Amino acid sequence: MKTTKVALINSPMQEKTFHHPLLLPLSLAYLAAVLKKEGHEVKVIDCPACSIDHEKLKGELSSFNPTLVGITSTTPNIASALKSADASKTAVPNAKVIIGGPHVTFRDKETLTENPAVDVIVRGEGELTLLDLAQKAPYTEDLTDVNGITIRHKGDIIRTAPRAFIQNLDELPRPAYEFFNLEKYKLYGKQFMPILTSRGCPFQCAFCVTTQLFGAPWRHRSAKNVVDELEWLKTEHSADGISFYDDTLTLDKQRLFSICDAMAERKLGLPWGCQTRVDQVNTEILTQMKRACCNEVSFGVESGCQKTLDSVHKKTSVEQNIKAVKLAKDEGLFVAVSALVAYPGETLDDVKMTVDLLRKMQPDDAYICIATPYPGTELRAKVENLGWKISENWSLYDTMNPVIDNPLVPAAEIAKLRKEFYDYFYSPGYVIRQAIKGQIKGNFYSKLMMRLAIGHLAWRIKGRL
Repeated sequence: MKTTKVALINSPMQEKTFHHPLLLPLSLAYLAAVLKKEGHEVKVIDCPACSIDHEKLKGELSSFNPTLVGITSTTPNIASALKSADASKTAVPNAKVIIGGPHVTFRDKETLTENPAVDVIVRGEGELTLLDLAQKAPYTEDLTDVNGITIRHKGDIIRTAPRAFIQNLDELPRPAYEFFNLEKYKLYGKQFMPILTSRGCPFQCAFCVTTQLFGAPWRHRSAKNVVDELEWLKTEHSADGISFYDDTLTLDKQRLFSICDAMAERKLGLPWGCQTRVDQVNTEILTQMKRACCNEVSFGVESGCQKTLDSVHKKTSVEQNIKAVKLAKDEGLFVAVSALVAYPGETLDDVKMTVDLLRKMQPDDAYICIATPYPGTELRAKVENLGWKISENWSLYDTMNPVIDNPLVPAAEIAKLRKEFYDYFYSPGYVIRQAIKGQIKGNFYSKLMMRLAIGHLAWRIKGRL
């Protein structure tokens, strides 16, 4: 069997005035696992976790001397990813430099046009595409028969045929966490591990690209396959808690019940959290989740204005938002919600309706996200058609910074509303409530949020002083 040396890069973090907790790059762990399974030599260079900047990255690549370099990218971190591509070409000039991820999937031709250091764009689901490229190496001059990529060919930039989605997700190997320093990903001393049990989304919200990236048909792993991995995470990687990365974990009720039953039968005792839709839960579902040690559920409520919910094609109602949050709170779960503000067509009064809804629902955590036109979204096409100015400073695309010049909702007003809400939300009373829920009732997420709220209060006091 031919062995190809492949370096996989998690690029250095963009410089910011604040720091998010590090999240395990699950996509890289899957890529590494697929390559390793087929006998290829893999090195993961996890720059954020190992404090590797772009200059040090060159040394890491030179010492490994790979044939292929794979770089993952998101929109906020694309500048760093492209700088990693430049560093790769400098360190190993003969290596093929490959970039994948949602940003370049939808800006593939622009990326190749503007960045000569990038040789190949992988569009959408990447495991089998990267494996094909590794199998062909080092003979990679003609890649037109590799599906799912965008390349330079005979003076043009061409897209090869789309890659078919992986239908049997049980066939994927488990993420190769042996390539990562898991100690770097602990949160307040706890090993919080991710798991992804499905891909694809039948819903087509205007602000999201999941359907374009992974298809509308929902593909899922079997309940046994999922719980086997959960047990492996606990026994082999000392997981203290689990985060399900699925967009809608509860989409198949019977599969969810099978997972919950098996978790209870095996006495895993792992606190876990997930996200789902407000129209995909009921008392029975939430009760089963709680019985299996679910501590947290997150809902994308999006808006307190029905007009906006309809505009983004959410196919839910404000009443469903209120009901789902209440059901989850009644079950004793930690409830997080996310909302979208300043969507084209909204007025300041519409935004205030959303903020008022969040206050009324009193979730345990709330994310007020500013409408962000990521490449590939219907939202971006809508803003472009309106002729509004859109920033291409991709580092601002974090849903906390306005990147649209929205004439109906001034950025200063949104900043003011968000500050007022969070100053109200993370109050001393909030800390006490989460302390009770965390220390007395043992909710894993409440313990974490109690610390975050204390930090927010300290920041406010420091600002006043």
